[in-house]
Amino acid sequence: MIVADPTQTLIEAGMENVSSHKHFSLNGFKELGALRPVLFVPFFAMFVVSLSANSLLLYVIIAQRSLHSPMCIFIGGMAFVDLSLPLLFVPHMLLSFLFNWRGISLIGCLVQMHFIHFVGTFQSTLLVWMALDRYFAICTPLYYHEHMAMPKFLKFIIPLVVRNVVMITLFVSLAGNLSFCAENVINHCFCEHMALVELACGSTAINNLTGLLSVFFIPVFDVVFVSGSYVVIFTSMLKSGRSSVKAFHTCSTHIMVFTINLTIAVVAFLSYRIRNSLPAAVRVFFSTMYLLFPSCFHPIIYGIRTTEIREHILKTLTC
Repeated sequence: MIVADPTQTLIEAGMENVSSHKHFSLNGFKELGALRPVLFVPFFAMFVVSLSANSLLLYVIIAQRSLHSPMCIFIGGMAFVDLSLPLLFVPHMLLSFLFNWRGISLIGCLVQMHFIHFVGTFQSTLLVWMALDRYFAICTPLYYHEHMAMPKFLKFIIPLVVRNVVMITLFVSLAGNLSFCAENVINHCFCEHMALVELACGSTAINNLTGLLSVFFIPVFDVVFVSGSYVVIFTSMLKSGRSSVKAFHTCSTHIMVFTINLTIAVVAFLSYRIRNSLPAAVRVFFSTMYLLFPSCFHPIIYGIRTTEIREHILKTLTC
């Protein structure tokens, strides 16, 4: 008969009692204290602008057959992304500001994280497809419709969609396998990847690596590709004096959106890299604006700068 070691039994019992947290508290902007509910007003206003502007833009593009060109379809895709993204985190954030509803389960956190990051990747991916559309229209106008035909353009769509699915699913799955046996307070308004990972009590080296790889393969790759595309486009424009003004007007809207997105992304990224020099509330603000501000900005810019869309929006509003 084998007698169990009492010391080993106590150790194993102690390890069983140390369980990983399954529920968390989203505690973004906690530094504001009693003033935290005041944040409801500006964020609710941005939420309403985002929903109304993107819904109108999406409705006009779907309803008007004349707007079913490839570029307008991409703009409609951006409106759908900008409409979906705030719905994934802003309602819970607003309720947190008003009623102090901060709790979220680990499963709910991972689901929210997956959809926020996955949907968010298409803000840069759609800019890649728009840049391709402008490249084919300006640099190879005689073959534009051939290149933009769905069977041929799928070779540019499928690889980027698969890339986004694989990279986001990978780092969210790895985050779900971590143990959270210490603090369960997430210093953010939604389940951001690194905000959750930094609460883990084990090694997070692989999580940090996959996070950096995702940044490199998705937004960094997209930025480099879009930048290179417009360099080629402008080089082609300089060689054709007549069409250069019209071509520049066509591209200027996308360049404006691209520049704003890049600026916000860089600021949000740097705010986490210099975290010791910035208050936590500032980092949370930049990270939240990275998702919310483009959703308000995109439909206004596309609605004003794109002549065909602007005319149909005015007709819809005046009817």
